[in-house]
Amino acid sequence: MNKKRIALTVLLLLAVFCSISYAEIKPENKENEIDTNDFYNSAHHWYDIYEAKNVINFEPNKPRYKPTQTKEIADNVLLYQRDNGGWPKNYDMRAILTKEQTEKVIAAKPELYTTFDNCTTYSHIKYLAKVYQIIKDERYKDAALRGIDFVLSAQYPNGGWPQYYPLLKNYSRCITFNDDAMTGVMKMFKDIIEDKPYYSFVDKGRREKIKIAFDKGLDCILKCQIKENGKLTGWCQQHDANSLLPAKARAYELPSICNREGTWVILFLMSIDKPSKEVVNSVQAAIKWIDDSKIMGIRVEEFNTPPFQTPLRLLTTDKKVVEDQNAPPIWARFYELGTEKPLFSNRQSQRFYSMAEVDRERRAYGWYTYDPQQALDAYPAWQKKWTQGKN
Repeated sequence: MNKKRIALTVLLLLAVFCSISYAEIKPENKENEIDTNDFYNSAHHWYDIYEAKNVINFEPNKPRYKPTQTKEIADNVLLYQRDNGGWPKNYDMRAILTKEQTEKVIAAKPELYTTFDNCTTYSHIKYLAKVYQIIKDERYKDAALRGIDFVLSAQYPNGGWPQYYPLLKNYSRCITFNDDAMTGVMKMFKDIIEDKPYYSFVDKGRREKIKIAFDKGLDCILKCQIKENGKLTGWCQQHDANSLLPAKARAYELPSICNREGTWVILFLMSIDKPSKEVVNSVQAAIKWIDDSKIMGIRVEEFNTPPFQTPLRLLTTDKKVVEDQNAPPIWARFYELGTEKPLFSNRQSQRFYSMAEVDRERRAYGWYTYDPQQALDAYPAWQKKWTQGKN
């Protein structure tokens, strides 16, 4: 009898041990995982481009939170939020910080270097809103609301948003379409207006302000669309905050028609339900421009080279344009105003008409893009739904 009891006890202990072991090795529960792809742009800049003005810089071989660790990532988002309600760019929200790094980020909270560039601020608000839907921690809701108030306060009277707010004394004061800055804000406000469940905590008063801001923003987008030779085309990366005309950004980003940025504007306009006549005309004209400006028979080839040190990063590759009759359509990032020819430049703002003329350091820039194909692919369904018979 004692042997049977001993055997039974051993079996019970083994069962308990196995259940504990299984609990430790079973796959992660991804039910509450929230997409962190909106943080990619800033994270990429943090890891790949050294910025001396950053409050902290990354340390190699340090761990990152898994996408399933929503609370830890959300706490990081809270950590980086500045006292004015906005966020700085070019940090990884999934990076596990050291004690010293954390202290530096906290000490920088009074700084006003807050932005919409590189998908910043509106992506943080959206993430906090989604986390609050799962984890009812009032800190996440309050931070998201402060972020929304920051976005509302940053809008120009004409409906546009600058790249940075408070305003800096440089090109970032322009209305910014680069890196989805203005359209990213507009998409967030559109989600709130359309009652996306993760924004259910937004109160009536704020919703009324958001609707007004959205309508002004849409009007601004339509007014910024560039007209060439009497026809509407696309948009520039930056537009003057007063005249709404195409404006220069960085030295190598000259006033021009920018097809990469225009793609995201078109896709945003296509997402609007029951579009007005003005929105329909804008989309039709922009799609026509995208189709007319495509380039056939070439592709960009990247190849390995000896290391080349630049002020921002170490380059180990170079790029060249090669002929390829089987290549898919490609677009230049910039098209010259007036001539509508592909446009290239350098840090001295010289004009070139081929990428080969650009110096080695600036050839690393994305002078060509395939992004406009997304707008062309989306157009048939949109056209059938809203402008049947008018192509």
